[in-house]
Amino acid sequence: MTDPIRQIAGQFAFTGEYRSAKELQSGLINHTYRLLFEDAGAAREYILQKISTYVFHEPRRMMENIAGVTAHLRRAMLARGEDPSRRVLEIIPTRGGDLMYTDPEGGCWRAYVCVTNAFAYDTVDAAAFREVGRGFGAFQRLLYDYPAGELYESIPDFHNTAKRFEQLDAAIQKDEAHRAREVAYEIDCLQQRRERLCSIVRLIEEGVLPLRVTHNDTKSNNVMLDRDTGRALCVIDLDTVMPGSALYDYGDAIRFGGNTAAEDEKDVSKISLVLEKAAAFTEGFVTETNGFLTEEELRRLPLGIEVMTGELACRFLTDYLQGDKYFATQYDGHNLVRVRAQMALLRDVERKRGAMQQIVDYKNDIGNGYTN
Repeated sequence: MTDPIRQIAGQFAFTGEYRSAKELQSGLINHTYRLLFEDAGAAREYILQKISTYVFHEPRRMMENIAGVTAHLRRAMLARGEDPSRRVLEIIPTRGGDLMYTDPEGGCWRAYVCVTNAFAYDTVDAAAFREVGRGFGAFQRLLYDYPAGELYESIPDFHNTAKRFEQLDAAIQKDEAHRAREVAYEIDCLQQRRERLCSIVRLIEEGVLPLRVTHNDTKSNNVMLDRDTGRALCVIDLDTVMPGSALYDYGDAIRFGGNTAAEDEKDVSKISLVLEKAAAFTEGFVTETNGFLTEEELRRLPLGIEVMTGELACRFLTDYLQGDKYFATQYDGHNLVRVRAQMALLRDVERKRGAMQQIVDYKNDIGNGYTN
């Protein structure tokens, strides 16, 4: 494993001498390796990734997105007198100065400086989740003046729930893996919620909600927290930074971090939304975003949780019907387990809709929001 990785690593402008590589297993899409180099007796750590060209059809344009956004974040921090060190992803170019390397087989690779003395966990307590909220909120705040329309859509219509349902319709019709009969109940549950789950798309089209530069994959493990202080440090995994809605980022974060169970929990009785965690994330997010989000955005934040949970269930179900082509699976039926887990969470989010609205309204009011 390490010999070919060492050869790939030799294409990048790393500092020091290569020592070792370890594959990380947390991601579902790209293949990620932590590299250890030694420079004059000091250890240097880097991240090397093989980009999934099945998911990201134009990796160079995606990397141009990331380069533009990280440069803007760095300038915004410096303008505020803040030190961007360890707070913004730092791309390591190839030895030829390129943003990525294409190997002889057509594989696309990129590299970053590893954010050291920091951690990111799938499961966080309320205090850490508040910091995750601060991290993602600050990310949007620092990018509020970045021209969202100039960003390349690395996954076109990624959170266009109306298109996701159209893809589901097509998968049901084609039924290439002969699984539609097996999931008739799940299909019906999603179709019953179709209008509400497509409402953010409609509100954007109507101009009620503005387009923002959004992360679009706001799992708690995509914010690095400082190991010494516990404070939000750096937002990572910028592949899906695209034009979107603040509701997407808010909703997806709570869908993932506010859940009592993993995304692939088989026992759905273990799955629920933890209001204490949701309130903590809301406090962190609103603290950072009050002042530039509109009243319509702030008041409608809870809708994002339902939409993002239902959308992911729709995506897992579509992939299951197509024969598990998009998401990495560890066993037969893995995507169906994921569908049922998301649907269980969605039902609990619906039951707690009123409580979430009270949390959001309270946090917004004490944060003196609605300045736009």
